[in-house]
Amino acid sequence: MESNLKANDAVLFIDRKGRRYLKRLAPGRKITIRGDILADDLIGADEGSRIKLSSGETFLILRPTYADLIPHLPRRAQVIYPKDTGPLLIWGDVFPGATVIEGGTGAGALTIALLRAVGPNGRVISYELREDFAATARENVAAFFGDAPNWTIKLRDLYEGFDETGVDRMFLDLAEPGRAVEQASRALRPGGVIVCYVPTALQLKDTVDSLRASRCFVEVESFETLLRPWHVKELSVRPVHRMVAHSGFIIVARRLAEPAVMAEQMPEESAEETSQDIDAAYPEGDED
Repeated sequence: MESNLKANDAVLFIDRKGRRYLKRLAPGRKITIRGDILADDLIGADEGSRIKLSSGETFLILRPTYADLIPHLPRRAQVIYPKDTGPLLIWGDVFPGATVIEGGTGAGALTIALLRAVGPNGRVISYELREDFAATARENVAAFFGDAPNWTIKLRDLYEGFDETGVDRMFLDLAEPGRAVEQASRALRPGGVIVCYVPTALQLKDTVDSLRASRCFVEVESFETLLRPWHVKELSVRPVHRMVAHSGFIIVARRLAEPAVMAEQMPEESAEETSQDIDAAYPEGDED
């Protein structure tokens, strides 16, 4: 990618207080924040430049990273934020050339990340029930990713089943992913990875229970991510007063080759095993 800005690029305007404004360089249009500037005057400028608006206020201009983009993404539904997107892609093991199903498209935030991860030789198939969500996702992918001939969005109730088989990876961002476990098992190839994202502990338990009860999945694990930024300025080095704590639970599992010959279900965790986990987390003398 070249450093100079081009027509229709998304650009982040950052003021002296660090406030960020996402704008698009539409030829012939004005960009207005506190003062204005013609988009044509910025086309061709290097990102990383400082520019002045008509008010005299100076802004730093940069193309947004994925982490910059998502909080500013136009949306009608809550998006998956970058702190969870990274673990979703890594634990989901998305690779260039993969075929991926996405269940629940929302505003297209995860869709963009998946398209970037699978590359031009991979495929992303999104299932979305709501037309308004699908329309927003199409607009956001077109505006902030670009042409995506390897992306298909289907207005379908995925609980009725998927059209595809032999899929490498599947991501479900739904209220009840447990209801889609059997459908997922028919779509995924042996060894394929399913990743579910849910906001509440009740949904977490229901999803994990459904995966284990299906006898089609193994290696079921679940976790959440917490993000704590730090303030570093001269002699002041401390955590910031606010952090991004719980946003959702991530559940990951692998598809078995032969569900019918699956070994016995994993035994319930014993009190002794629970005690061992606690001892490992708090070595002797570290309880405080």
